[in-house]
Amino acid sequence: MRPLYSARRAALLAAAVALVTATAGCGKGGTEQHVPAPAVTKAVVKTAVPLGLPGMPPVLNPKDVYAADRPNALSPVVKGFPSRVYVPNSNDNTVSVIDPKTYKVIETIPVDEQPQHVVPSWDLKTLWVNNNRGHTLTPINPANGAVGAPVAVHDPYNLYFTPNGKYAVVMASLDRELVFRDAHTMAVKKTVPVSCYGVNHADFSPDGRYFIVSCEFSGELLKVDTEKMEVIGQQRLPFDGAMPQDVKMSPDGSTWYVADMMADGMWVLNGDTFGKPTLMPTGKGTHGLYVSRDSRSMYISNRGEGSVSVLDFATGKLVHKWEIPGGGSPDMGGVSADGKVLWLSGRYNSEVYAMDTSDGHTIAKIPVGSGPHGLAVYPQPGRYSLGHTGIFR
Repeated sequence: MRPLYSARRAALLAAAVALVTATAGCGKGGTEQHVPAPAVTKAVVKTAVPLGLPGMPPVLNPKDVYAADRPNALSPVVKGFPSRVYVPNSNDNTVSVIDPKTYKVIETIPVDEQPQHVVPSWDLKTLWVNNNRGHTLTPINPANGAVGAPVAVHDPYNLYFTPNGKYAVVMASLDRELVFRDAHTMAVKKTVPVSCYGVNHADFSPDGRYFIVSCEFSGELLKVDTEKMEVIGQQRLPFDGAMPQDVKMSPDGSTWYVADMMADGMWVLNGDTFGKPTLMPTGKGTHGLYVSRDSRSMYISNRGEGSVSVLDFATGKLVHKWEIPGGGSPDMGGVSADGKVLWLSGRYNSEVYAMDTSDGHTIAKIPVGSGPHGLAVYPQPGRYSLGHTGIFR
């Protein structure tokens, strides 16, 4: 075997020398330049590595993943859609539709059992109502309000979309699964069993190559490889009885925040290293996380005390706390297209809150059905949706 090994080695060496010689011939004035072969090899490998998830639209600003979400920067796909707030009432099996101009319910849509979230599709053309115990998704056409036939999907507590628009990711909370489905037909492509309990919310890294998932009932976090559709990290939060909820990134992607309704604050961590998080207290029953239209602030709903905390991204500190008059239970929601109003469901008060983002005062409390949960403000600025009640990039 030794002669064959030597022959192969000689052939490889000859090829490397030929490559270096050819490269050297391009030097100034044709002067021969001797470049070590390993350096050439490294350069070739480096340029072959893709910068983001294949098929994902390029990030507009590497320092701000929310750069496409500026006030009224609506995609041509949604520019003609009427502005509405869609509220899933989990206990009533209905969706209340609010006209944000009048702050009144203009329609009530019956859906299947226990609707949890209203989720914009990746292509912005459909709103999916997640009927958790009905095991269906109800499609709503946001252009005209038409309701389509329910699609069979088991345990759809929440719904996300990969940044390249290829897959929908169903958070099957009680099934203990992440189910990757075709983003349009909802046909199952891969089922990923998980050992944590209560998968519910997530966000994707700036390059789309991984996402972090909160596990509500076991107090854990998962890190998932988007392309391989595999769990690549798992950790338990350092708080006894932790119940993590919403997940959101800072604009530059360097810092991740995870709301925890039992720890009464947000866990702060580095998503790339997936290291041990630290707790930032915000208020009782911390639940939903929403980024302002200028990417400077994040609104944090404290469901257990009827308030909203405001985080300044530049300093990493809390700068305001807005109280809802008479109390309330602010849960999930979104920001208006112009950025002037924060909309949140009042989970235990059968109402929806509209709050002025300039000073935090409550503009209106709107009566809806029982158990309002993941409401969607639609349309919103952005090129595509990553799911939940509207994470746009």
